[in-house]
Amino acid sequence: MYINTTGLVLRETRYKDSSKILTVLTSGEGKLTVTARGALRRNSKLMAVTQLLSFSHMTLFSKNDRWTLTEAQSIEEFQGLSHDIVLLALGSYFAELTEAVADEDSPNPDILPLCLNALYALSSGAKEPEYVKPAFELRLLADSGFAPLADSCVVCGQRDLERAYLDLQGGTIRCCGGADYGREEAQLTIGALEALRYIISCDPKKLFSFTLGEAALKELTRAAEGYLLFHLDRGFRTLDYYKSLGNVT
Repeated sequence: MYINTTGLVLRETRYKDSSKILTVLTSGEGKLTVTARGALRRNSKLMAVTQLLSFSHMTLFSKNDRWTLTEAQSIEEFQGLSHDIVLLALGSYFAELTEAVADEDSPNPDILPLCLNALYALSSGAKEPEYVKPAFELRLLADSGFAPLADSCVVCGQRDLERAYLDLQGGTIRCCGGADYGREEAQLTIGALEALRYIISCDPKKLFSFTLGEAALKELTRAAEGYLLFHLDRGFRTLDYYKSLGNVT
């Protein structure tokens, strides 16, 4: 069976002497493991389109539940990332993170455009990476069914809050009451809280259309990363590498 689809390469692994095994996020089938035979040969037409973060029109062949890439035509290679090691590290983190949450059995149509928009924002310089990272993390979780309940205080029900605390485990916010013993929380002043609310519910095309002061952006960044790492219950080597470059907010 052949299918025509678009796909973003989330991971590439050398296979034998001249081939690759790819993890591809497709528009219709979700996450797929795809063999790209001969992709490492010098004159292969598949060389460019099988690079990490390459987005292409693809023709895939399925046999015995195994997918093979037969043809591909590049749509976007996000060249802006290849010239900046920091941006490339962050884009690679987005790919590893997307691979972790994407599911082969139940495709999520929101995840591919989200990832593409985030990579475009980084590559084009349309938005500072310090904004793109927490927005991507929070929206990816929201689109995957893990949105925090940030509308009002879980204790008193108040919505208009000057300061709140995000429960990283329970995914709720509070403005009053003591923290439960052993619960990890992230502080959010009003700017960071409103940004969080905006990110998880806004029109996807306007995801990065917000601004914050430096202190509020730091709060949002810490809350987004802490909430994500807690709920996915794992680390990410690409995130560690990104931080090793000195990009800790």
